[in-house]
Amino acid sequence: MKIAIIGSGNVGGALAQKFIGAGHTVLMGAKFPLSDKSIKLATKIGEDRFTSIESAVQQCDVIVLATPAPFAVEVAQSLGDTTGKVIIDTMNIVMGRGPAGFNNTSDAILANTAATDVVKCFNTTGFNNMLDPHYGEHSIDAFVAGDSEKGKAIASQLALDAGFGACYDIGGNDKFQLMEQFAFFWINLAMFKGQGREVGFKLLRR
Repeated sequence: MKIAIIGSGNVGGALAQKFIGAGHTVLMGAKFPLSDKSIKLATKIGEDRFTSIESAVQQCDVIVLATPAPFAVEVAQSLGDTTGKVIIDTMNIVMGRGPAGFNNTSDAILANTAATDVVKCFNTTGFNNMLDPHYGEHSIDAFVAGDSEKGKAIASQLALDAGFGACYDIGGNDKFQLMEQFAFFWINLAMFKGQGREVGFKLLRR
């Protein structure tokens, strides 16, 4: 796939490395000049992968948004023409910090782009688990939500390519907020209850 990742912080950087490792073409959409985080990431994946946000979007069919949630509207509006493209939203509103007027970032993206294939994925765990989703003989699971079957299929395949054990479909656009609540559950355990970042979720059945 040709994937544009918007946001070169911990999450965007982790996903870029995993997708490149799986053989996908990845471009990083970033503001110029490059930030310190972008420069650090560029030393790992190559400076030639960095371009403007709109240029990255124009060249790719899949867009991954990995910026802070308060900038969701601003970033969505900076993408240019997203008609027919799949957008994977990795963002979460945490402690009330998010786009004004929305209770989740995915709805904000839908309201501010031409894209209709918007799904939420890669938001329910930390970047460390994206870099290494393996726990002994098991791999933690990913989860995806959205009305777009096309978007969910692509996000699920990318989750498997990144090394997750499975990617479970939890529903449509009406589950966007539930996905963010699930993310906060992980954050609460990891950060506020002292479990640390090296924890993850796996669906077990019998």
